[in-house]
Amino acid sequence: MTPDTRLSHLVAVLKRRRCRLTPQRLAILRLLAQSVGHPSIEEIYERLQGEFPTMSIATIYKTVTLLKELGEVLELSFPEEGVKRYDGAKPYPHPHLICVRCRRILDPEIGSLTPLVETAGRLTGFRILSHRLDLYGVCPECQAREEGREWQAPAPLQQGQGGI
Repeated sequence: MTPDTRLSHLVAVLKRRRCRLTPQRLAILRLLAQSVGHPSIEEIYERLQGEFPTMSIATIYKTVTLLKELGEVLELSFPEEGVKRYDGAKPYPHPHLICVRCRRILDPEIGSLTPLVETAGRLTGFRILSHRLDLYGVCPECQAREEGREWQAPAPLQQGQGGI
């Protein structure tokens, strides 16, 4: 789903709920729909301060909480950091790659976890309600920085070249 399509969907969901669509709320929706970095509430606030200097952080909390209740944003909690981050582009359980140095979060395209989840449920008798797969490591940029070299993005994988 493109960011524009995702934004249109979020707007439609809030309209159906008869929620106010203020310019601030639309900016929050747009940022979440376009974001690939899984921002925290504080990061959303910082990014929108230039455009909306009088907007309170409470506005962001209320909007994100509403979206979470509607199943339209995925909350990623990191208790060791005392922070929650949000994925508005993909509000469903999916794997994440997390850099332990810069804390960047990426969504790898590794296919569906559905067969794994179904197998786990079948083997254990659990009714799986949700799942979360976080893979921790050091991103290529941080590796390059640690090694004192310039980072260069790898060429994208072509279909049939491997990957997961």
